[in-house]
Amino acid sequence: MSRAVQISQPGGPEQLKIADVAVGDPGPGEIRIRHKAVGLNFIDVYHRTGAYPLALPHTLGMEGAGVVEAVGQGVSHLKPGDRAAYASQPPGSYCDLRVMPAKTVCKLPDAIDFDTGAAMMLKGLTAQYLLKRTQPQGGLKEGDFIVFHAAAGGVGLIACQWARAMGLQLIGTAGSEAKCALAKEHGAVHMINYAKEDFLPRVKEITGGRGVKVVYDSVGKDTWDKSLDCLQPFGLMASFGASSGPPAPFAPGLLAAKGSIYVTRQTLFTHIATREATQAMADDLFQAVTSGKVKIRIDQRYPLEQVEQAHRDLEARKTTGCTILTL
Repeated sequence: MSRAVQISQPGGPEQLKIADVAVGDPGPGEIRIRHKAVGLNFIDVYHRTGAYPLALPHTLGMEGAGVVEAVGQGVSHLKPGDRAAYASQPPGSYCDLRVMPAKTVCKLPDAIDFDTGAAMMLKGLTAQYLLKRTQPQGGLKEGDFIVFHAAAGGVGLIACQWARAMGLQLIGTAGSEAKCALAKEHGAVHMINYAKEDFLPRVKEITGGRGVKVVYDSVGKDTWDKSLDCLQPFGLMASFGASSGPPAPFAPGLLAAKGSIYVTRQTLFTHIATREATQAMADDLFQAVTSGKVKIRIDQRYPLEQVEQAHRDLEARKTTGCTILTL
């Protein structure tokens, strides 16, 4: 048996209930893993509210780290006793023990502890595919300006450090002076407190009126229109979330009027659709972390029993860096 945090209907944090569930043996292509810690992400809120619908009842959670207990037929990259971590599809990490597809589970290097492994996989792989695989026309080169919204969040702080290692000039946004200072400590070259000033004129000022090559945006409605205006001709608007709600529909002709710009809506799970792609991206992330180029900051830890409060704090933007649930 295992504790599991489930929802039986969409709604607020009060819908999160801990249940006892039976866990069987892994089938072909599956593993059974006993978690040491699991990660908290904004996509968990989308699942809880029904913005991203799930078959109900359903256990939430998209990343975790622990020890492999058993492997099913056809699984060759993992064995019982291996330390492992993952960002997963389908959801289900808010639990002590689960059976899941092995495809996106990676052996965790000995140099990375379980808490860090649980905190870094979904957010770190997201930063990896954004900066390395979601690039504007002509790619990104040392010295290029980029905008990264929510730069003091879990993905943002990883992206700040990775962008610095790539020689990029990251212009970040956040909602308080403390969050701006935190992102600058982690590698943002410029920070804009959107609670005090309009980010669009500041981006134009910082870039000498030229704008940026790419905007990475997980905020959505509140930042969308001005983000498009931050772009150079042929620039890229890379949307990967909508914490403030989805942006309004727009006519394709708008992209022409704003300089023949590109718009893309990315998801991690398209990028990690194969075992080979997952491992290649994870290897890049593991190297960045073990080399010290990227440090995973865990600012909040909640026992599994306090998952409701963890969701409330995440939605209220009271969190910085990464958040984990401890078991």
